[in-house]
Amino acid sequence: MKPSLPSRPPGFVYKSNKLHVEKIAASDLARRFGTPLYTYSATTIRERFDIFNRAFGKVPHTICYSVKANSNLTILKMLVKLGSGFDVVSGGELERVLVVDKKAAKKVVFSGVGKTAPEMDLAIKSDILLFNIESESELELLASRASKLRKKPRIAFRVNPDVPAETHPYISTGLREHKFGVPITDAALLYAQAASTEWLEPAGVSVHIGSQITDVAPFNATMERVADLVRGLRAQGHNIRLIDGGGGLGIAYRDGDTSLKAFEASAKNYSAALLPPLNSLGIHLLLEPGRAIIGPAGALLTRVVYSKKNGRKTFVIVDAGMNDLIRPALYGAYHEIVAAEPRGTGAETVDVVGPVCETGDFFARDRELTHLEEGDLVAILDAGAYGMSQTSNYNTRPRPAEVLVEGSRAKVVRRRETIKDLLGPER
Repeated sequence: MKPSLPSRPPGFVYKSNKLHVEKIAASDLARRFGTPLYTYSATTIRERFDIFNRAFGKVPHTICYSVKANSNLTILKMLVKLGSGFDVVSGGELERVLVVDKKAAKKVVFSGVGKTAPEMDLAIKSDILLFNIESESELELLASRASKLRKKPRIAFRVNPDVPAETHPYISTGLREHKFGVPITDAALLYAQAASTEWLEPAGVSVHIGSQITDVAPFNATMERVADLVRGLRAQGHNIRLIDGGGGLGIAYRDGDTSLKAFEASAKNYSAALLPPLNSLGIHLLLEPGRAIIGPAGALLTRVVYSKKNGRKTFVIVDAGMNDLIRPALYGAYHEIVAAEPRGTGAETVDVVGPVCETGDFFARDRELTHLEEGDLVAILDAGAYGMSQTSNYNTRPRPAEVLVEGSRAKVVRRRETIKDLLGPER
């Protein structure tokens, strides 16, 4: 039986019955660097960024990659070289951007509902592009910090358009019952309040309705409401010249096509939804893709430790756990799981689980997979986004190494943690 993958980026293909990350066999990577192991295709990252960027080429725009999706420094440096800006949601993420390139701060937008005074100070001093303000209290604190530092940061309010989006409730952010943003009906008063302060410059409007959205209609409805708001704010004398459209464009985790051709069509559909309401406004558009760029570019390699039966259930126990990839446990998320070197001996229905002491420690339940034996290597695909960035040390488990592959070269971009690393901060 010849192994095959769902339509994938060119970074993950079978050659001579072996799964390859670009030109290197996954089994070779596992032997060299151990498992669990995050692997990324540099070519896929670069090509997906370029495709997304071209989709908005007709309008002034800046891609502000969502750092929370994957914050590895080497990947951030790659994106800087491609001309990317960044969306950050913490002072720590901003520090990562500054380590990579201090000049990149001028393309940073700072989102998040709980910015602290020290985080604000760092961002003000770094002269970031835009603060996305999410409450009146945050407005007051930012004005106070700006006054103390004698600098005038550019701001936008993240408005909540109350547009529903079909996605998991944990990553839906655009409804009135969510913690994010301010009601769009309150925006006029809040912009007037901001403009009355000496040390804030209202410059934009921000919106973000959620993550992993595959139907573009909600994006269009959102931009219609944002465009109306911008016209109203300009009529009141505010110089609104930036619109932050957020991120949220999803990928096909299950039974889908994540090839570059499919992504090009998806990105074009996304731009066709966002742009028409903004045509007459003459604005600069900010975009915050994360998963759409990095998701299909990564895979988690893990080795089968044991296989066992409990009654009618067959469990394949691997050396990665929910601390290494929490999405299935947290969201019930689906990831394709494939053998690195398929045996061609038929399929069986199994649960793929980890060693963590939780029933929720699973990667797949009742999944039909090619027969796997102890010692076999498997790849959990589309793990480039919200994989390593959500890892933990639960059960005192060191986090995996990360390897970036480009052609026939593999570079460790984060070494595997050791127990010494984990115990070091403790007294």
